Amino acid sequence: MSEPIHIISLGAGVQSSTMALMAAKGEITPMPMCAIFADTQAEPQEVYDYLKYLTPMLPFPVYIVTHGNLEQDFLKALERPESRCGQPPFYVWNDSKQMEATLWRKCTKEYKLDPIRRKVRELSGGSSVVQWIGISLDEAHRMKPSGVRYIENRHPLVDLRKSRHDCILWLARNGYREAPKSACRFCPYINNKRLRRMRDTQPLDWKKLVSFDHLIREKQRAVNNGARITGTIYIHRSCKPIDEVDLSNEDDSGQADLFGNECEGMCGV
Repeated sequence: MSEPIHIISLGAGVQSSTMALMAAKGEITPMPMCAIFADTQAEPQEVYDYLKYLTPMLPFPVYIVTHGNLEQDFLKALERPESRCGQPPFYVWNDSKQMEATLWRKCTKEYKLDPIRRKVRELSGGSSVVQWIGISLDEAHRMKPSGVRYIENRHPLVDLRKSRHDCILWLARNGYREAPKSACRFCPYINNKRLRRMRDTQPLDWKKLVSFDHLIREKQRAVNNGARITGTIYIHRSCKPIDEVDLSNEDDSGQADLFGNECEGMCGV
């Protein structure tokens, strides 16, 4: 029986970038066959910039795969109810019931997991695969099996007892730039602190976020409140337009960091 091949699931965030660079330096073995970056075409520019910075320093190839543009696909699905889209877990305000709910999260599977698995099958040639996931010790509750027979998930940072902060320190000690947190710019799991940072230091990404947030409700109004969805969709938990939200609030009544809910470990790493 042939040895399994090792592949990194790369998000170009702090943890997965640290894991890839540690492998490049021989601190995690064996050397991976490659890394795979699943592009939702909606990451902040700093993630794409870091991926461009990181790739030449790795002794193995980085493959970029995509299911499409998540932002555009979601808007098309609002216009055409017969369309389907791996929707993010946006917040929905039902005015008649005076209550908030969330959409069922499908984005991770369709825009991260599935494209990576398609590439894994292409590369593996029938061999079993060990897929490295960039979950750190402080997020160990996100660990889970792959759910498919031919892939075994491995969590090297947890094995090494490294937290996200440890990863930041490792990057600094070894002379690398600090990596960003990898997540779509409109992810509803992003907390107020990161939204403030985007607003204050990433004006182009903030402009795109505000535009998308408003477009969602424009599309809903154009098709009789979205047809498939009862209620008004918002990116922020406050159920207000993102550019009207008080982002100074860090407690649970504002926007807490909810990446612990993203159990596949594909986002935020």
